[in-house]
Amino acid sequence: MADNQETVTTVESNEVVAKAKDFWSRFSKPIIYVGGAVILLIGGWLGYKNFIVAPKEAKSADAIFPAEQLFDKMVQNGFNKDTINVVLNGGNGINGVLKIASSFSGTNAANRAEFIAGACYLHSQDFNNAIKHLKEFSTNATQVQAAAYSMLGDASAELKKNDDALGYYSKAASLNSKDEYTTSESLFKAGLFAESIGKTKEAIEFFQKLKAEYPKSSHAGDMDKYLARLGVTN
Repeated sequence: MADNQETVTTVESNEVVAKAKDFWSRFSKPIIYVGGAVILLIGGWLGYKNFIVAPKEAKSADAIFPAEQLFDKMVQNGFNKDTINVVLNGGNGINGVLKIASSFSGTNAANRAEFIAGACYLHSQDFNNAIKHLKEFSTNATQVQAAAYSMLGDASAELKKNDDALGYYSKAASLNSKDEYTTSESLFKAGLFAESIGKTKEAIEFFQKLKAEYPKSSHAGDMDKYLARLGVTN
């Protein structure tokens, strides 16, 4: 009985081996080709990241550092024409953010350069260029992205593109509901702008949302007054 069982097992094993050999003889070439292609793709991607992207990121970070420092000082102390020009176009040993944005396209530094350029153009009242550069910027940092949307709203409002402006203000207000400060400020700004262009329904919605969801914000206590002048008294 045991001998029979051993024989059956041996036969089955031989059949499995035979099937495996047959499968491999039929498909070994495409498997090797596909596997080789995958290895080449992974190797190429790793090489691109390690030998092209990483050095480019490091070089771009060094290049933008002085301009970022100068921009930060302007944010704290106020924007002025001469410094804006240096930040945008370079000078005094500083690389301008416009060149950085074009020379290091695809890097984090180039992305930040677009934000800085947009802010500088906004303060220079060059609203078309402000919109152009701010549209090129994006980040997962919601506070910074909200600031970019808010500036896009400001530039659009200056150009009388009211629907665009209200859209950007609304985006800023809806990015991160858990960020009480940024969201409440954005809702307030959106409400005021909506009211100023006669979008009463939208203004009421922004103010009511601010009052209901951010009661501790600095503007919440005044919402009844703003709503009352729009005809909402309860």
